[in-house]
Order: sequence, then C-alpha cells, then structure tokens
Amino acid sequence: MPDRSMKVTSPVAAAPAAAHWPAGFRFAAGHCGIKAAAPDLLLVTMPHAAACAAVFTTNQLQAAPVRLSRAHLKANRGRVRALVVNSGNANCSTGKAGERAARQVAVTTAKLLDCAPHEVLVASTGVIGVPLDAGRITAALPAWTARHDTPEDAARAILTTDTRMKMASRCWTETGAGRQPGREFCVAGFAKGSGMIHPRMATMLGFLFTDVPLSPARLQACLRVAVEQSFHRITVDGDTSTNDMVSLIALPGAPRPALRPSGVARFQQALNEVAAELARQIVRDGEGAKRFVTVRVAGARNAADADRAARAIANSPLVKTAIAGADPNWGRVLAAAGYSGARFDPDRVEIWFAGLPVFRRGLALPFDEQLAKQRLDQPEVEIRLDLHAGVAATWMWTCDLTEGYIKINGSYRT
Repeated sequence: MPDRSMKVTSPVAAAPAAAHWPAGFRFAAGHCGIKAAAPDLLLVTMPHAAACAAVFTTNQLQAAPVRLSRAHLKANRGRVRALVVNSGNANCSTGKAGERAARQVAVTTAKLLDCAPHEVLVASTGVIGVPLDAGRITAALPAWTARHDTPEDAARAILTTDTRMKMASRCWTETGAGRQPGREFCVAGFAKGSGMIHPRMATMLGFLFTDVPLSPARLQACLRVAVEQSFHRITVDGDTSTNDMVSLIALPGAPRPALRPSGVARFQQALNEVAAELARQIVRDGEGAKRFVTVRVAGARNAADADRAARAIANSPLVKTAIAGADPNWGRVLAAAGYSGARFDPDRVEIWFAGLPVFRRGLALPFDEQLAKQRLDQPEVEIRLDLHAGVAATWMWTCDLTEGYIKINGSYRT
C-alpha cells in the first residue's frame, strides 16, 4: 500500500516463504531505475489469457494505473495476460502525462506478449505527485519477458516503507470421482503495505494467484468475500490510499472439469486464509509499530454499529498510543465507541484489556495495574468491548502508534 515513500527505512527482512505456488505464472522482478538502487519493477506474465478479478481503492483521488486497470478489466471481461507493477512512484495526481505513462507501459507489454493492451493490468505505489518516467519501465521490459525470477523476488520488488516481504499460500487436494486420483490446487500471493493503511474496499497492493478452474465472475465473488474478512478489517493510520488494488488471477493447468460446490467452498476457505494472513502481516509491519492489536466488538445492535465501534477504536490515536505505552486506559476505548455513531447505552458496556475486565455497567472495575501492563506489554494484545445492545459482532486488526511512525512520515520525501 502506502502510495508515498520511495525510502525503505530499514533492511527488508525475509517473510515466511510460501511453500507452494500455482504453476504457469512467470515472474520477472528487479531494478529499473525508478528508485536509486532497490528493486522497483515487477512483471507477471501468463502463457494465455487467465481469469482475473480485482478490487480497487474507493478514494475519490485515484491514480492513473487504478483508473486504467479498472477500464481494462471491463474491456477484457476479466481476462488478462500480464501484470506490471512499479514501486517508488504512485503515478497519482500527475495529469495527462501520468495517464500516458500508464498506457505506455500497458501498450509496450502487450506488444511484447502479442496481446491486446487491455489484457495488461498496471499498478503503482510510491510518492504521490511525482511524474513517472515510463521510459525506464518500457526499456527494461523486453529483456524481462524471458526471465524466471522467484515469487520472493516479486514480493520484494513492490515494497516501499515496508521492512519485510508479505507472502502466504495454501494448497489442498480435491478428492477425485470414482477411481480418479485427487487433484491438488493452490492459492498463493504477496502484498505490500506498512502505512497509509485503512481499507474502504481493499488496502495496499495485493496480488493473489491460483490454479482453480473458475470464471472471472466467480473469482470476483470469492475475492470480495475474502477481502471483507481480511483487508477490510485492518488499519494502521486511518488513511485510505489512492493506489490500492487487490487482484486474483486464475490459471488452470491441463483442462480440468469445473469444481463441485464443495471444491468452490474449499477454495474460498483457502483464499480467505491467504488474504487474512497477508492482512495480518501488513499490520505487524505497520510503520513504527511494536504491537499487533485485535479489537473485538460484541453485542452491537447490528453489523453496521459493530463495524463503526470497532473501526473507531482501532483508528483512535489515543487508544493506539495507550497501547504503545502498555496503558490499560479504558476511557479512551469507551470514548471512541461513543463518538463512532454506534447506538448503545454506555452504562451497559463491558470492556476487557488483554483478558482483564476493566469496566462494567458504567463504572471502573478494580484490577491489578501492574498485571495489566505486563499483559499489554506483549507483541500481540486484544481489546474487547461488549455493548450489550444486540447480537452483532466484528473485529479489526490494528497496531500501536509510536514515535517511529512520526519519524518515518515526517521525512519520507527527504
């Protein structure tokens, strides 16, 4: 995600390697000159048109690659041959020149692959408002169509302020009919994001790949379910990016019969797990973050109220700084829920910090402050709130807010 910084603030650590990847996808990744030296370009190609689904940012300010890829997916009816991603430059708010740059990348890629330009998706991440030198990308592409780099190389090339790669995969076997052997399927992906994270559709950049034989329409439905349970449930700083994109591309191997309903359900489960794992990795790598926080809201009147309360708590700078200081300041949690727009009676609310009850029925509860600090002074903590207004519940994943976030974002252009 963040569509801002070309600077990686510390050496990029390796992510837990995804053990299996679906076959057929070719990755080419490395440095083309947008950044000073770090990897900044990714090309993903398929041997033939593959089914594709995607979701994009809902920010009214949308980068040129977002608008172009939206149009291409509509024109190609969910069939793509290539994906080109650059990091270090968002190509956002760059006027007609930015639109030409995005198109130039797509057209050049299409010529190299002998396909239509609308079969190419483009994505960018980096600093907003800086003209993109598309010539650096197009000059690199011809040699890259023959390269065979690894998924790890691909995951590294899309990073900006990230300190680590984000990768995940799941594989499973579908039982064959009669005496036919079972068929193995896989879904895998990588993502980037560290700051400017707050989903109102999808957040950051995320690219998912699978070998299941599903149509673009079915992929789109599955992707939306997975996104709602993962990338829609994370926030680092409450800022929705201009360049957010999550895509899912399916490239079956040898001709395979359509999945049975049980197979589609298993794919959905695997996709949900991969998306959720990537989403959690993004929050854990939040800019300056030291703690991963789960906010759980129960007892809301309806799903919308549960979401309002959870999102307000997860985004509150006061709550996030309290967690940074291992301070069980329940008043900040209750106040955030109170201004969230959710309807409830504060005198019926219960609050827990890291499993310790701290507030009930309008009054503070006696608790061991030292024990509470010890529990909150852990890499992962939980804040739980029961509104006692209904049966709806939800969660958000967030992180604490430290001085590190200010240092990174106070100087990311210098």
